[in-house]
Amino acid sequence: MLAVAVEEAQAGLAEGGIPIGAALFAADGTLLGRGHNRRVQDDDPSMHAETSAFRAAGRQRDYRSTIMVTTLSPCWYCSGLVRQFGIGTVVIGEARTFHGGHDWLAEHGVAIHLVDDDRCAAMMTDFIAANPALWNEDIGEAE
Repeated sequence: MLAVAVEEAQAGLAEGGIPIGAALFAADGTLLGRGHNRRVQDDDPSMHAETSAFRAAGRQRDYRSTIMVTTLSPCWYCSGLVRQFGIGTVVIGEARTFHGGHDWLAEHGVAIHLVDDDRCAAMMTDFIAANPALWNEDIGEAE
């Protein structure tokens, strides 16, 4: 499942965007939707990877059994999306470069699986070093 999110992150990077990818899966592993951070490409500050994947999945009757897979620990905005719709599981590629709201999600009953994938960490480390202002804009920090 993480491979789909990594492909999305690489696509975002190739488009000149922030390399974060995500995918929403059904409990049986069926891919429901995939996407990547499109803040730069769409000039839309709300188009984070998890939001993109969630929108691509379309309406679901129930999200409790779904699995959100993301290359990076979800920010507070995306963590709120997970809580709002009751997504039951989040698989995270890495949290070395950014520790978002996944502890909070775990405290509220969301199953969290932190993979600590070297590919995800290297992609973000390289991006942040090359684009600190854009990265700080993405996470809502002043440079």
